[in-house]
Amino acid sequence: MSFSNVFFLIFGPIIMFLMHPYAQKRTWAIYGVSVLFMVIGLFSMYFHMTLSFLGQLLDEISILWLLASGYSVWMPRCYFPKFIKGNRYYFSCLVVMTTIISTFLTTSNGDLRHLIEMSVILWAAALTSWISDRVLCSFWQRIHFSYMHSIWHVLISITFPYGIVTMALLDAKYEMPGQTLKVHYWPRDSWFIGLPYVEIQDNDKNC
Repeated sequence: MSFSNVFFLIFGPIIMFLMHPYAQKRTWAIYGVSVLFMVIGLFSMYFHMTLSFLGQLLDEISILWLLASGYSVWMPRCYFPKFIKGNRYYFSCLVVMTTIISTFLTTSNGDLRHLIEMSVILWAAALTSWISDRVLCSFWQRIHFSYMHSIWHVLISITFPYGIVTMALLDAKYEMPGQTLKVHYWPRDSWFIGLPYVEIQDNDKNC
């Protein structure tokens, strides 16, 4: 089964080569779609080799994003929602937002879903502050606000713990099958943002 996925890796570059004239005349996005096509092959191969939950998740999500990219690039404008007013950029943003929400919904574990959501939000905020510091440096200097780079450091320092705990939860599913990891947040669980950590709960209770 995993061998058959090699065709994704073979056909992807061939499609990019054959569609080069089209890409020059219409859109370079065909290359992005072709890359996603190859990513599906890699993730599908990984899933069928390991039969793991992570592999299944990556396989399904990659297919979801390939479909989303196809809709964004080739959906005829006459089928756009009326409030989009035929603007493909706005339509693509709508598709991306819908796909991100659908990606979160594919994760049934509430703790894991929250960690992923917060990771994405914090990373987006950190990236925005970094780009703002680079692109709008003169503007921030004019208004005497020189803290955007510091904000980047603070946000990215919070983002990494969320990523670490996310991977710890995925790892525990396979490496710690007899135990449950409960996610907590420092200093308080009730806070909207905190430093995540895990508490190990042993499922094998002795009588």
